[in-house]
Amino acid sequence: MTFDIGDGVDSAVNYILDNFAPLLDLIASAIGAVANGIQSALLATPTSVGLAIFVLLSLWRVGFGFAAFTAVSLWLVDHMGLWSAMMETLSLVLASTLVAMLIGLPLGIAMARSNKVAAIVRPLLDLMQTMPAFVYLIPAAMFFGLGAVPGTIATVIFSMPPVVRLTNLGIRQVHAEFIEAGNAFGCTAMQLLFKVQLPNALPSIMAGINQTIMLALSMVVIASMIGAGGIGNTVLTGIQRLDVGTGFEGGIAVVILAVILDRITQSLGKERAAPWRGLFRRQAQQPVASTATA
Repeated sequence: MTFDIGDGVDSAVNYILDNFAPLLDLIASAIGAVANGIQSALLATPTSVGLAIFVLLSLWRVGFGFAAFTAVSLWLVDHMGLWSAMMETLSLVLASTLVAMLIGLPLGIAMARSNKVAAIVRPLLDLMQTMPAFVYLIPAAMFFGLGAVPGTIATVIFSMPPVVRLTNLGIRQVHAEFIEAGNAFGCTAMQLLFKVQLPNALPSIMAGINQTIMLALSMVVIASMIGAGGIGNTVLTGIQRLDVGTGFEGGIAVVILAVILDRITQSLGKERAAPWRGLFRRQAQQPVASTATA
């Protein structure tokens, strides 16, 4: 006896297409509005302003050395003629991450508060993480056509598991003493969640968001195969033409964007003093030290 799972999946897809077309159009319109809005804002920003924003973020969150790396690397991307493509890729990453967070954070909280929900969701997350990335392109293209919308939806499905898992893990690892203290002060369930559990789980949650961004960046390159655009088109062109130089330029641009996003988002999970504060503090302390010596 054999089981033809593929026929069943085809039947399910055809049923959804025949009976849920208005819902699919609504989803496509909502996600398209988010993705197109972010992309329009990024593309409308002058290159010099965008580069300055990245450099200032790197300086504020990481330090002088990384800010210098950001400036040089983004200057290189601009002079390779890939700035607009990188902004398109960044818009897809941001849109996918935003949607993944809107779905994943509440789902992770529900898993942390209910073992039954966790038991149901965990196998789905395993499936989402282990399914080959190219498989997601097929239903996305069938349901939503070609372009940025199906690319964003496929990216959301592929990149969402880390933020769900690490939100669940972070809340479950909050020390019992903190929970007991919150209950002792009369916190409601919502107050306990927002004032005790989520603040203490923030490093784990931010790690999940960081991993979601990295997975989204890897997926939007693959999603160029269904017209998502961005740097993925450059890489895909290099593959189709066997042009090593073009493919290498696209790959370098992806690496630069990945490193910048990774370092900045990693820093958001922890307190970071501005790099110039220590300098001012040392300067303020010098006269005091010299007076004491005198």
